[in-house]
Amino acid sequence: MESEENKSALSRDATIVNDLGLHARSAAQIAQIAGKAMSKVWVVRDDEAVDAKSTIDLLTLACAKGSEITIKIDHKADVHILERIVKLVEDGFNEHSS
Repeated sequence: MESEENKSALSRDATIVNDLGLHARSAAQIAQIAGKAMSKVWVVRDDEAVDAKSTIDLLTLACAKGSEITIKIDHKADVHILERIVKLVEDGFNEHSS
């Protein structure tokens, strides 16, 4: 059984901060990073978990600006993937308003 400390190391919460929310280009960025993981990577919103390696699945979450999501990994060896996705989300997918 996983310890609470180990579970928290395998998931992180993030808020969608970019104006366009989680759209096709930003979902594709997540999927590209998640695709490098050894194990499953999930994005969860309101109790709905989708495969982070699938752009289409990510889009079904319909995450607008301000949406709270949780990124989860199935194996601690992928913690660097988790951190990269969280940073991408927190940085607004590197989109800059003009």
